[in-house]
Amino acid sequence: MSIALHAFEEDRAPAGRLAALLDTPLSLVQTHTFPDGECLPRVPKAMPTTLVYRSLDRPNAKLVELLLAADAWRRIGVRRLVLVAPYLPYMRQDKVFSEGEPVSQRVVAGLLDSAFDRIVTVDPHLHRTKSLASLFNHAECTVVRGGDALIPFLRSSPFAAGSLIVGPDAESEQWARYVAEGLGLRHGVLAKQRRGDRDVVLSVPPGLEVHGAPVLLVDDICSTGATLAAAIRTLKAAGAKTIAVFVTHGLWTDAAIGYLRSAGADWIAASDSCNQPAEEVPLAKVLAAALRNEI
Repeated sequence: MSIALHAFEEDRAPAGRLAALLDTPLSLVQTHTFPDGECLPRVPKAMPTTLVYRSLDRPNAKLVELLLAADAWRRIGVRRLVLVAPYLPYMRQDKVFSEGEPVSQRVVAGLLDSAFDRIVTVDPHLHRTKSLASLFNHAECTVVRGGDALIPFLRSSPFAAGSLIVGPDAESEQWARYVAEGLGLRHGVLAKQRRGDRDVVLSVPPGLEVHGAPVLLVDDICSTGATLAAAIRTLKAAGAKTIAVFVTHGLWTDAAIGYLRSAGADWIAASDSCNQPAEEVPLAKVLAAALRNEI
């Protein structure tokens, strides 16, 4: 065996799917928590090239465990350490918005850059940063598209045939376009005005024919569900026949899922990048394809 694949307990299921496709055993990191809250990870036996699966949703404790474990891997002889982090956190805070704030994106990227030789992630939530690679001085970067997992999944579902693919705002256009082109469908985006975290006003722009169409809403990330719920209500008011929702990263809770359903969503799904309460679209095949050169 030329590589090892390690993961933490909460990622056992998606990491196991990846391990099966890479034809390598999965070993789990053990983590002990002391009474004062400090943690002590203990890593399994490794190979010179070791892949580490850890999605970093709800990231703060996970980041500390991961960085401590990275030190342990190096100390037992790992020469090439590859982080498979389907969700990469703190990418949104890419500048100082108010005096006294950090540029969190640079801080977190710097920590991971010092610990790993390669970062593999899915649809990082970048705004003004044009490429993920620009954040790393040492580590190689590979960005996988969530749409590459969604497209074959949709081909075998009732939600693709004849659907209009819609992004809730201009930022989501890249994901809506990619999915639409992969399925040979038309797409468009809604016009958005944001007044606060849960106060979003959306409208259907001229030329986007929604009435009577089955709609698939596509975005890269969802937490509170405010934007998507507003999009669902807007599309319902415009006469959409049915509305399905897919996001790459479902950072939502049961309450947010209920919020989307009460707004009128007929179907809700996300990739398995985060431990979330919605139907899952596995990322294992697209991640395995990105990691073939490590074997």
